[in-house]
Amino acid sequence: MAENRHILGWFDLFLIAGIIATNIIWSAMSGTVDIIGSLAGIAGVLCVVLVAKGSIWNYVFGVVNVSLYALISWKADLYGDAALNALYYLPMQFIGWWQWRRRGAAVSEAASSSPDHDVRVRARRMSMVQRVLLFAGSAALVVAGGFILKELDDPQPFKDSATTVLSIIAQALMAMAFMEQWMLWIVTNIISVVMWCICVADGEPHAEVMVIMWVFYLLNSLNGFRVWLRLSRASSCK
Repeated sequence: MAENRHILGWFDLFLIAGIIATNIIWSAMSGTVDIIGSLAGIAGVLCVVLVAKGSIWNYVFGVVNVSLYALISWKADLYGDAALNALYYLPMQFIGWWQWRRRGAAVSEAASSSPDHDVRVRARRMSMVQRVLLFAGSAALVVAGGFILKELDDPQPFKDSATTVLSIIAQALMAMAFMEQWMLWIVTNIISVVMWCICVADGEPHAEVMVIMWVFYLLNSLNGFRVWLRLSRASSCK
């Protein structure tokens, strides 16, 4: 029998309520209402919470989040992040939906009413050899990208390279339902929090709510790693 497969846990509710409450508090303290930034943050947290639960509906909120985040990044002159979201993350939402359907994620309660059909995606995990190749390849690409960006006078080339490379790889692993995505998301989220804190110091628009969003992303990625360890273990036993 599937365990709480349709129910958000207390930590999920904490993240959702937390991002909403934090945006409200920030708006009250700053005297401004950042509708675009708040919608991006709330949609993003809903998306990653549902990813951690293995729910295919994460991709609906993902479309909203990456579209708005691309706009915000463009306005903040973070053109690499803007291009990454608009040209890669956005189409990957539709590819991910298709892939998760193929891996058994149900779209409706009716489709998952059978005891043999779990509403969640069937998670996978890599072999030790695959993990070594993944991490070695990721590190090599980050370093190579950092040197390229350094030649282009990027002020923080290796940070920019890490967020871009690791995000691309993690999103692909997410579409293929690999548990190891969460290891890369954790690193990416930590770097992104630092990046947007720098944007806050520079006075960039929407930067404060983006810091809030990425902090909640980081908390969810830690929880997602825990949940997907269990999901992938259960799938491998079937």
